[in-house]
Amino acid sequence: MKYEILKKENSEVTIKVTVAAEEFDKAVLAVYNKDKGKFNIPGFRKGKAPKTIIEKQYGEGVFYEDAVNSLLQLHYEKALDELSIEPVARPDIDIEEVAAKSNLVFTAVVTVAPEFELEGYKGIEVEKINAEVTDEMIDAEIEKTRNMNARLVSVTDRPVQNDDTVIIDYKGFVGEHQFDGGTADDQELVIGSGKFIPGFEEQLVGAKIGDHVDVKVTFPEVYHSDELAGKDAVFHVTVKDIKFKELPELDDEFAKDVSEFDTLDAYKASLKAELEVSSAESAKAAQRDKVIDKVTELITVEIPEKMIETEVDGMLKEFNQQLQQQGLSLDQYVQFTGGTFDALKEQMKPDALARVKTSLVIEKVMNQESIEVTDEDVEVELTKIAEMQKRDLEEIRNLFKQDNFEYLKSNLKSRKTVDFLVDNAKLI
Repeated sequence: MKYEILKKENSEVTIKVTVAAEEFDKAVLAVYNKDKGKFNIPGFRKGKAPKTIIEKQYGEGVFYEDAVNSLLQLHYEKALDELSIEPVARPDIDIEEVAAKSNLVFTAVVTVAPEFELEGYKGIEVEKINAEVTDEMIDAEIEKTRNMNARLVSVTDRPVQNDDTVIIDYKGFVGEHQFDGGTADDQELVIGSGKFIPGFEEQLVGAKIGDHVDVKVTFPEVYHSDELAGKDAVFHVTVKDIKFKELPELDDEFAKDVSEFDTLDAYKASLKAELEVSSAESAKAAQRDKVIDKVTELITVEIPEKMIETEVDGMLKEFNQQLQQQGLSLDQYVQFTGGTFDALKEQMKPDALARVKTSLVIEKVMNQESIEVTDEDVEVELTKIAEMQKRDLEEIRNLFKQDNFEYLKSNLKSRKTVDFLVDNAKLI
């Protein structure tokens, strides 16, 4: 076999791989021995037909595809290793030559990380994140708790207002046709929640119990139901009940009900202490993000589109896993939101680009500053994980030992690199 670099251009390397004819013929023979039982040849028992007879009836290349596939992966990986190439995306492979008794020749266009210089990241000026806890923040938390402990009270002496909860029956029509999925009884709806199609909730404001309201709407041009997309519709709505949210009084009794404290002042003091801890943690995380964002601005090289696409694919997998935990699939999400799969991918591209740049920056600084992880660093991290998960330290150690702690070390090196950038940033 022969591996050679044909061309380097921007962030793409074109390599040529030549596999000796003898190896290709052996791969073809291996495929024949594996698959010969699949062919029914007149005059031969199943699996007993000679290779030449099968090739004569089905074509000389009948076994080529599987033979080529088996050699492609093997020699592509070997070529990357021998030529010291680190791909960042799937290659574009082109078969140049393939025939019996001949060399198998293929080329691969490999996307690699762009080469760039990174300077000026030490002492970079970044806006300081304020972690101060204000009275307004405490009041906002209290209001959340009040709303969680509110009760719905029916009203009969006024019409529907914004933020009311209404109980309604409705039937949806497009023209004279009552469409599927547009009918419900005793539906609970918070006015102003945006739960229903745009324009629906607003038209119920001012209605009274027992009123029949014709709600006229237009479905979005992009909608999960092709039958309704872009169509005008009318919902015949009956208002059956109106309820408003009655908040508990803000006093000592409220504090006793929602906390372990006897007075409102003590409850507020406790909330402030909790918020100071969470605010400090949030500010620290936000500060790290700001520093990284600022350093990535130093990258002026163009990022290969394939790197972004690969990152988008990874983000889609993550998102799909999150949806599955909620009992949904990616296809269902796209359908329910009235979008398209391509639109979702396009929407993810800016975040994917930011992720790629962050990864490149961390890798570059890590190498330039010779940041390493010690055995002591690993042991401290293992102890933290064991304590957080309330598991035996030896159990955690054996878990990460399976890959010689490489996954853990990689994460720690990245974290130490970001720590280095934050420590060397100038907060203003």
